[in-house]
Amino acid sequence: SPSLPEYFVVPSSLADQDLKLYSYSFIGRRMPLWSWNHPNGSALVRMANIKDVLQQRRIDQRICNAITRSHPLRSDVYKSDLDKCLPSIQEIQAAHVKLKQLCVNEPFEETEEKWLSSLENTHWLEYIR
Repeated sequence: SPSLPEYFVVPSSLADQDLKLYSYSFIGRRMPLWSWNHPNGSALVRMANIKDVLQQRRIDQRICNAITRSHPLRSDVYKSDLDKCLPSIQEIQAAHVKLKQLCVNEPFEETEEKWLSSLENTHWLEYIR
């Protein structure tokens, strides 16, 4: 995948040939990346959606098993679809533009009375929370 770094961490129990095979199943060939781990065995693994719905369960199960084997203190894998619970990159960019306009382009004295509500309407604080 051209959007992945040259080097990255993946579960050690996944063989290179499996990763290459699985990569074709992910949108943009963005296979699972190990992003963060905690000493207690918890890990954050990021991956794109799997294209083929019929293959999704099988591939997902193999990857979850590999993650569990790589961190034996963590007995089960919790999955979350961040597309459903986080704003899109376009929403974040639009909020940032609104924030910049509020902070840079408008004189504070003229907008002081409604500044906090204008800040809230940008959704910036909500998104960075």
